[in-house]
Amino acid sequence: MRLVIAGLLVAAAIIIGVVVNVNDPGVLFAAAAPLFGDWQPHVGPGTPAAVLIAFLVVAKGPELAQHRFALPIAYAASVAFTFSLAMIDGWGRFVTRLTTEDEYLHEVPGVTDIPAMLRGFAARIPDFQPDSWTTHVSGHPPGALLTFTLLDRIGLGGGAAASLFCVLAGSLAVVAIPKAVGNNALLPFLVLFPGAVWVGASADGMFMGVAAVGLYLLTRWPVLGGIVLGWCLFLSYGLVLLAPLALVAVGKDLRKIGWAAAGVLAVVGAFALSGFWWLDGYELVKLRYYQGIGDTRPYWYWVWANLAALALVLGPAGIKGLRKDKWVIGAGVAILAADLSGLSKAETERIWLPFAVWLLVGTAKLDHHRRWLTAQAVTALAVNHLVLTNW
Repeated sequence: MRLVIAGLLVAAAIIIGVVVNVNDPGVLFAAAAPLFGDWQPHVGPGTPAAVLIAFLVVAKGPELAQHRFALPIAYAASVAFTFSLAMIDGWGRFVTRLTTEDEYLHEVPGVTDIPAMLRGFAARIPDFQPDSWTTHVSGHPPGALLTFTLLDRIGLGGGAAASLFCVLAGSLAVVAIPKAVGNNALLPFLVLFPGAVWVGASADGMFMGVAAVGLYLLTRWPVLGGIVLGWCLFLSYGLVLLAPLALVAVGKDLRKIGWAAAGVLAVVGAFALSGFWWLDGYELVKLRYYQGIGDTRPYWYWVWANLAALALVLGPAGIKGLRKDKWVIGAGVAILAADLSGLSKAETERIWLPFAVWLLVGTAKLDHHRRWLTAQAVTALAVNHLVLTNW
């Protein structure tokens, strides 16, 4: 039944999106609504590789999930599948996703003094100033820009390195999540996660991997997990909604909660001492959001069309596997809060990746694994070949 509902939701979002785009062009700012991209059927150099990898994961994935080297095999497969999906759009598009005038790398050359950048970061968030940050830099705390700046400093500058870094970091979720929940049966479903379409290459794909590692560490070494999740707060304001998943990870152990909180506060304190206060940035980013397309995109459409985009990210197996599991509930609470906030209107297929990937936990209990894995692969391949996504 839930698959039928999801299918109807996606169909309604597409049909209404087409009607709105015809009658009021530009209001949705998403030509392939509910996805951000353009309807453009295409194939590319990554097509044969993506199909082959998907076939191998469907055929051998359930068996290899029990192999002693299952985790490194799954990580390598995830990197390969994500990269091959990106190559459907071509190398030239892959290496320029993070270099456009709206993206992070556009600002990297101007960061000549990192301490000064941190001290003056908040003042440059509002738009319509001579030195306003680009769209993505202004919409996030300084940790995201700092990450790409540090990559540049160590000789890994430019779009190719940044995009490959996002793929490599994002694929860490494939390893971290089964470790956190204690079930390797998830591995092939995580490898063929349709959301991989947006991991290669978007910064949110990188956020997904870092967040997953932080949540895993929280289950074993709370202070380390707290530090990583504290860093996540400075990658994206929205990652404060990892809180429900963090509570699942630490459980009711007050000592774990205390150590985790200490790790988070250490990172928050370090940024505060450097001149950036998270709450100041958050208040200003709400102002910036409504200075741009956030003010144009209609809430009445996106509050439910976001969920249609989520259905495409999860794929049929992800939807079928939704169940009363603590990890699934934690991720669901985070997504519901983000959706109702009005600060997530469109582009949620990438923005919600750090939460959406945890909804796949329930796939471990699906029967007929290969049938469901096939459905996941078909979804990812269909989306990537029919829509020229922005990421």
